[in-house]
Amino acid sequence: MKAMILAAGRGERMRPLTDTIPKPLLKVGGKELIVWHIEKLARNGFKEIVINIAHLGEKIPEALWNGSRWGVTITYSDERDTGALETAGGIKKALEYLGDEPFLVINGDVYCDYEFDPNFDLQNKLAHLILVPNPPHNNQGDFGLENSLVLNHSQEMWTFSGIAYYNPKIFDDVTLEKLPLAPLLRKFIEEKKISGEVFRGFFKDIGTPQRLDEINEILHTI
Repeated sequence: MKAMILAAGRGERMRPLTDTIPKPLLKVGGKELIVWHIEKLARNGFKEIVINIAHLGEKIPEALWNGSRWGVTITYSDERDTGALETAGGIKKALEYLGDEPFLVINGDVYCDYEFDPNFDLQNKLAHLILVPNPPHNNQGDFGLENSLVLNHSQEMWTFSGIAYYNPKIFDDVTLEKLPLAPLLRKFIEEKKISGEVFRGFFKDIGTPQRLDEINEILHTI
């Protein structure tokens, strides 16, 4: 199974830090955030990684090169000419590198101890979402979950972590333009084609300077 790390976003909420540094290259515990993902992917058995780039995108290949230092191959899906295509559009563009088999996608701005599974079986589903307990900045949650099926509405809601396994067929009707992922997921959730699970381990969405400081303080005390 291949993996994709989403790294093309402008990181508006992280400004002014992201005026000169792409968000995935910000340091967490003394190491670039994206490197935590790459190291874990390599440790979990992934060999091929696709990274999409846009804002200050040249800095990411300069920092990571071809991935050989981690024993993986990194391919870059370049969105600099069009501007960042958001999540659905970015994944659609990267399909030429991801191929026809199911693949893993990870948001480049999260830190967690979830173990990525290169042998994950989607069975007959189009996607499998990793959900987490709602953080303070998203206390209403995104999706419900019942008997491993993701729901658009439920009494108990969870937050989408930005980590998911996808069958590429879910993107068949997606056009190559700037498109968010949520409407696509909600459509197939209604058709009961999206499974999920709740991950209760360590997870942090690092979307603002404050949350970056918080994760660095946590890692400093460990």
